[in-house]
Amino acid sequence: MRNEVSHGMIYLLLFFVVGFGSAQTTEKTFSLEEVLKGMASFREDANPEFRWDPFFQSGVFSASGHYVVFRAGMPGETGIALIDGREVLNIPGPYIEKGILRFPEAFLSVVRQTLGPSPPPPVQNDYAPFRIAAIIVDPGHGGKDTGAIGTHRINGKTLRVLEKDVTLKVSQNLYTRLSQGLPDKQVVLTRNNDTYPSLENRVASANSVPLKNNEAIIFVSIHANASFNKTARGYEIWYLSPEVRRTVIDKDKYDEPSEVISIRNTMLEEEFTTESIMIAQSILKRFDETIGKAIPSRGIKPEEWFVVRNTRMPSVLVELGFVTNEADALLMTDDAYLKNFSEALYKGIVDFITLFEQTGGFIAIE
Repeated sequence: MRNEVSHGMIYLLLFFVVGFGSAQTTEKTFSLEEVLKGMASFREDANPEFRWDPFFQSGVFSASGHYVVFRAGMPGETGIALIDGREVLNIPGPYIEKGILRFPEAFLSVVRQTLGPSPPPPVQNDYAPFRIAAIIVDPGHGGKDTGAIGTHRINGKTLRVLEKDVTLKVSQNLYTRLSQGLPDKQVVLTRNNDTYPSLENRVASANSVPLKNNEAIIFVSIHANASFNKTARGYEIWYLSPEVRRTVIDKDKYDEPSEVISIRNTMLEEEFTTESIMIAQSILKRFDETIGKAIPSRGIKPEEWFVVRNTRMPSVLVELGFVTNEADALLMTDDAYLKNFSEALYKGIVDFITLFEQTGGFIAIE
């Protein structure tokens, strides 16, 4: 959960709810290739970069510690550009024409002024960008709760796979990688051995992690799947359905009318949903790259799992494969392969955190 409603949340609503308005004039436009060639002239330490997400039709240019976030609209429309998480401009916006992303000259002027080759110094004020302070890793099941069980007869030997064992191994590997790779983050395991914390206990431990102002937290629950259909296999990632309504803020914290508190809650719900989808996409991308040749992807899907419904933070539930499928079960009993799962999870989480912190808590998806 975030310790307060982020500045970026208002901009999210502007991007995803308000959208774009009509422009009065047209002007010269440039392709992404032409824009990137221009950015190549920036000084070496500027580290110019472009990120784009086709799902949300949004992107971000960054260089020299500055960034410009936008969402693509329709040709001839004005759009919103978010500058360094602080300034919002209404200018002719980028759009897609015949499958090609086009950038109006007025928009590129803002990019050049913000990013280089001689960008302005960072703004010095009381604004502190959001950062991810804690990561909750939740190994599913445990103790008396074995979770899904897969039993297979292979070459005259019985292979028995317990979900609780698979999730614990992967989560412990992930915990080690996160602790080593992100030493400035608090990494929490909801269980570190063969014990059974209840679903309520898992949620309570996640929601009780203390956060400072402008700090955020994410929750990743690790599971394995099962099916009566023995041919069903593959990994998938779940996030909370956007239609689910829940309370994600501490109402006692705000001395405001109930109507205002309700609006704050709705805004944060929307932001958590967007960020949960982003975490899922980042992990799925790394799964596809790392293990996609050995096990199929089943994509990302919305669902109302207890832990993702009740944790007050961006949350995903990862299904590593089907213990009831012989091919998946063999993979999930291979320690080297489970480390590959953990590595892909680690990289996906880091991808999300990097973009989140680069944009100070405002998200444009890669």
